[in-house]
Amino acid sequence: MSDVLLSLGDLDLASNVAAARRHPRQPDPGSPPELGALGALHDRSILLVDDDPIALKILRQILSAYPNVRFATNGADALRRARTCAPDLILLDGEMPGQNGFEVCKLLKADPALCEIPVIFVTAHDDAELENLALTLGAADFIAKPLIAATVKLRVRLHLQLRQQIEALRRLASTDALTSLANRRRLDETLASEWIRASRIRLPLSLMLIDIDFFKAFNDEYGHLEGDCCLRSVAQVIRGAVHRSQDLACRFGGEEFAVILPHTPAAGALQVASRIRAQLDVAAIPHRGSRVADLVTVSIGIACSDHSTPAPVLPHARDGERVLVELADRALYVAKRGGRNRVELAAEQR
Repeated sequence: MSDVLLSLGDLDLASNVAAARRHPRQPDPGSPPELGALGALHDRSILLVDDDPIALKILRQILSAYPNVRFATNGADALRRARTCAPDLILLDGEMPGQNGFEVCKLLKADPALCEIPVIFVTAHDDAELENLALTLGAADFIAKPLIAATVKLRVRLHLQLRQQIEALRRLASTDALTSLANRRRLDETLASEWIRASRIRLPLSLMLIDIDFFKAFNDEYGHLEGDCCLRSVAQVIRGAVHRSQDLACRFGGEEFAVILPHTPAAGALQVASRIRAQLDVAAIPHRGSRVADLVTVSIGIACSDHSTPAPVLPHARDGERVLVELADRALYVAKRGGRNRVELAAEQR
């Protein structure tokens, strides 16, 4: 068995390197023309799961146009590899000793982080009952052995393309069309999930609400098209000031923006706010209609919920994210009443 695992490891590395050299990010000659416009399908990751090294080798040769391919020889290893780095597609043998492919598929579909990965069953039995079982468990497709190279290539390409299209649609559904920041729907969903996470692992969560000062006067002075340009420019500044991948910059509505800062105490949120204001000064967007400066400025309200120490909980803890928005909004109101072009921190909320 150790020899088999070693040979598979060598195959995993050597075949990926060789495939990358033979196909340096170029489309499969058999790909239809429209795939080129969709993006690099051949950069997508694929996980092959089969207890037979020969079957894995055959599949790898068929899919030689895809450099990013990994292997697993049993169900437990497949689940571990998928959880470590989720692939874009899984080709799964239905019959394996121990945990068979059907059990693996059931576990994959029960995991929220993995349930949307398309699974193609590859099995030696062309049985309608097995195919129905696979599809019932959530499999995307079913291929019977012996494998036909052209069929495998077409099915793999189809499901990678479908996954890419679904991802693109989801990005559109969660993105503000004008600024390309996350939209209000994604803000609400992310804030709710981050509140639950922060409560569970007892880490701080900060929310920042940002309002462009005298934006109505900006539109009156320059027109609404320039107003749209101003919104895009401010959005770009905010995006550039938010450095961590887990932070989320959003358009809250109108001329207001929001930034969700997980695992961030008040001091960290104040640093981000300071960075936004400094970078906006550098952007130097003219604003003749402003009463506080000749350039576009922002007012910022910050609320932080610190779960790191025991404290009385909110009356409706599950609605804590809503309270956090209310606190940030009050802090923003204080900043605007205080003269605008400033940052205010709400009283700490636990």
